[in-house]
Amino acid sequence: MPSATPTPTGIAEAQLLDDLELAEPPPRPRPVLAFAAQIDDPLVDHEADRLPGSHGEHLLQCAYGSRDRAKKFYDTQVLDHLNDAMAAFIRRMDMAFIASADAKGECDSSFRAGPPGFIQVLDERHIAYPEYRGNGVLASLGNISENPHLAILMVDFVRDLIGLHVNGVARVVDDDEMRAAHPEIPAEFDRGRTPERWVVVEVEEAYIHCRKHIPHLQPVDRNRDWGTDDTRRKGGDYFEAKGTPRPRHQVVQTSGQ
Repeated sequence: MPSATPTPTGIAEAQLLDDLELAEPPPRPRPVLAFAAQIDDPLVDHEADRLPGSHGEHLLQCAYGSRDRAKKFYDTQVLDHLNDAMAAFIRRMDMAFIASADAKGECDSSFRAGPPGFIQVLDERHIAYPEYRGNGVLASLGNISENPHLAILMVDFVRDLIGLHVNGVARVVDDDEMRAAHPEIPAEFDRGRTPERWVVVEVEEAYIHCRKHIPHLQPVDRNRDWGTDDTRRKGGDYFEAKGTPRPRHQVVQTSGQ
């Protein structure tokens, strides 16, 4: 895997690109729930450093009496890499849900889809998914540029009714750099399109999402308007948001004007 952090490319001014750091943000104070603040941490100097998960979830497991169940799940289901079954599962997935957050902790969730295998398994500790030309908002990539922690959920709604969580640290890699490091990636990856860039994720946690509440869905043929920028055909204003006034559009009048 390339070790150097790539410089973002595009049409932005050079100074803006110089100021954009794809790195871990400075540590932020950890918010504490009011009731959790009253609980002595039973894991201090004991198990907290070696258990997966967050400090908050460990405390709540103790508060709500689920610590033993959680520890069993950690011990039997949570890996720090992809095993063969996980890798095979990822290679046949055609959709994924991506969760990210910026440096302030503001969250975003996004949907990605493509042909089966559009998420590339590079090795047991790295996966990558493509980014194509889209609406230009770049919400997920913007979050990654501030806070590289990323969570991916893949669900098989059709055959096995099971899900896989992959959490890790992400970085953005231009398509030409990605292909130089991994020439086995198909040249025309999805309907003749070439990705503009890739999100490469170093796996920190990989674990199952149980099937208990996963619905059984059946794919059906449908007509898709591939490659169009027509708003109506894309359903771009389905929720009729276009004409809604927004506070940020209001001009603040100051005295004397």
